[in-house]
Amino acid sequence: MNCIVCGNPLLFDRVVFHCSCGAFVHAYCWDEHVLQAHRPPFETGSVTLDGEFRARESKAEEQVSMAQVSGEPGSEEPASEEQTTPLLE
Repeated sequence: MNCIVCGNPLLFDRVVFHCSCGAFVHAYCWDEHVLQAHRPPFETGSVTLDGEFRARESKAEEQVSMAQVSGEPGSEEPASEEQTTPLLE
């Protein structure tokens, strides 16, 4: 059996995590598996010396501001792939 993330064999004398999604991963591959497979929401930022977290502008806010700018009258929004691709059933 191989690790889902790195593809290396899962050895019997090493720590292996079993995710709720059914994946088996090395302990050192766990963070990468969670970020790739489950894509949890997170913010990037910095911590002050007082322990206060200060977030940088998140991607969601950038997307909202870009949508507001493109939604102005006279601007034409390009069609997304979801709008042009028919659903297969």
